[in-house]
Amino acid sequence: MTEERQKAIWAIYVWCRRTDELVDGPNSGHMNSEVLDRWEERLEDIFEGRPYDMLDAALTHTVLNFPLDMKPFRDMIEGMRMDTRKCRYQNFQELYLYCYYVAGTVGLMSVPVMGIAPDSLISAQSTYDAALYLGIGNQLTNILRDVGEDAARGRVYLPQDELAQFGLSDDDVFSRKVTDQWREFMKEQITRARFYFNLAEEGASQLDKDSRWPVWSSLLIYGNILDAIEENDYDNLTKRAYVGRAKKLLMLPLAYTKSLDTPSLISQ
Repeated sequence: MTEERQKAIWAIYVWCRRTDELVDGPNSGHMNSEVLDRWEERLEDIFEGRPYDMLDAALTHTVLNFPLDMKPFRDMIEGMRMDTRKCRYQNFQELYLYCYYVAGTVGLMSVPVMGIAPDSLISAQSTYDAALYLGIGNQLTNILRDVGEDAARGRVYLPQDELAQFGLSDDDVFSRKVTDQWREFMKEQITRARFYFNLAEEGASQLDKDSRWPVWSSLLIYGNILDAIEENDYDNLTKRAYVGRAKKLLMLPLAYTKSLDTPSLISQ
């Protein structure tokens, strides 16, 4: 990835991190709707060339040099609002919307910076959709990895109706007992996350060649988190699945090799 693109992705990442920390950071105890309203007004200032600080200025510079749309940034702030008032999701439709707000938006922010290959075989919209699906897959994986930690905070980011289909409820999550029903439920959730990663792969191969490596790295690393949950016998209630540094490093050459492939339509 070119230096200019690296700086632009960094500026987007920093803004997303600061947005997330409003809700989950060390000062989250002071969070209220007015804080997010002010943050959204500050976002508007960034896009209008009136940054408040140097980190805002980095994003303003990115806005001036790449065709960024403000909507996914606004939508991420809406996801933070959702996180302050909602800690249960009745079905996957509700959970999907949350995943879009807090993670799918990142993909939509990034595509204008990463660029689409001139010889791409799919439409620009399809590439944006694939970036969205990568974000959805990443967030679903984060949720599955963090079930135990979220439960300790009284949060359950799992579809309530699907829990019930397997004879499970919040009480089973809070009890932290891995049963056969829990394992079968987890198998279904992991299958869904992989489905979104498969959708994302086609778009990864259509990005500008200099931007593909980090995307393929993300796909491989997050896929390995799902593998780790399986290797832990689906115990994400008392164990946190992770990919060690050495294993991540070993994945980088494979990700780089995949990034060199010419755009092609990947059969599912």
